[in-house]
Amino acid sequence: MKFTKRYETYMRGIRTAEQELPAVGLKRLKKMLKKCRSHRSPHHKTTSSSSDAEADGSRRCPGHCSVCDGSFFPSLLDEMSAVVGCFNEKAKKLLELHLASGFKKYVMWFSNRCHRNHGQLIQQGKDLVTYAIINAVAMRKILKKYDKIHYSKQGQEFKAQAQSLHIEILQSPWLSELMAFYMNLRRSKKNETAMELFGDCSLTFDDDQPTLSCNLFDSMRVDISLTCSVCLDTMFDPVSLSCGHIFCYLCCCSAASVTIVDGLKSADHRSKCPLCRQAGVFPNAVHLDELNMLLSYSCPEYWEKRMQMERVERVRLAKEHWESQCRAFLGV
Repeated sequence: MKFTKRYETYMRGIRTAEQELPAVGLKRLKKMLKKCRSHRSPHHKTTSSSSDAEADGSRRCPGHCSVCDGSFFPSLLDEMSAVVGCFNEKAKKLLELHLASGFKKYVMWFSNRCHRNHGQLIQQGKDLVTYAIINAVAMRKILKKYDKIHYSKQGQEFKAQAQSLHIEILQSPWLSELMAFYMNLRRSKKNETAMELFGDCSLTFDDDQPTLSCNLFDSMRVDISLTCSVCLDTMFDPVSLSCGHIFCYLCCCSAASVTIVDGLKSADHRSKCPLCRQAGVFPNAVHLDELNMLLSYSCPEYWEKRMQMERVERVRLAKEHWESQCRAFLGV
């Protein structure tokens, strides 16, 4: 079965189960590309004796191409934004429901009666991960088709633009959180059936380098490295920046030049991600609590040792902060 048909079958299935979810209009976008190709075909029937410059020019889209004039990319951009926005919102609500405590927990569980069952939480987490992955594959395939038809790299450039706009769904911090959420709940539900559209999530340690992985049904694999690029150790109290890169919380504070008392929200908007050098990514950072729990269960000895070291370091940093504040107040 072709991917477009499988994709539409999947989207129809989840629409019957709950409210309609945003999707990528693969058929419509393919028709736009087909129309563009039919208009472009006469332009490519040139003689082989043309110069290299003329050949390069023939590979570019003609000026009257409706696809490149603003119908294809704006449409895909709107659809990607809607898909990522919906995924982030639903994932955040599900994780808040699972992590809530005290009076807030009872209020949330009372208002979400349909999700009280442990198995239903697992299923909803799996469904959300599936929704994210299948839409990521759909976006990848349509951009690849665009580049193939137009002999260009505009599709890849658009993908890079989508990452800078934080609408690349595999870049979402909630994807790694949901994968960890599923694995945490699955620990007490070992008899659950495997996911239909993608292989199970797994946490592996190769040469002490942890990696969170998920095998996709379409021969695609998502690998999320859990080694902090700043301290080069397994992440502790992981935080995802707006750009999608994950670091230890203390490493983030150090990179943003803020204290643990002030927190990342006080970071200067000019502070840049240590990896991609994108500015303004610290104030909206997301604490990955499910991922933190998964790592603590998976390597308890390392976690206990690291926790003791972190406690000492945080006390030292907090002490330095308040001492500097007292000196500033006293004018010393």
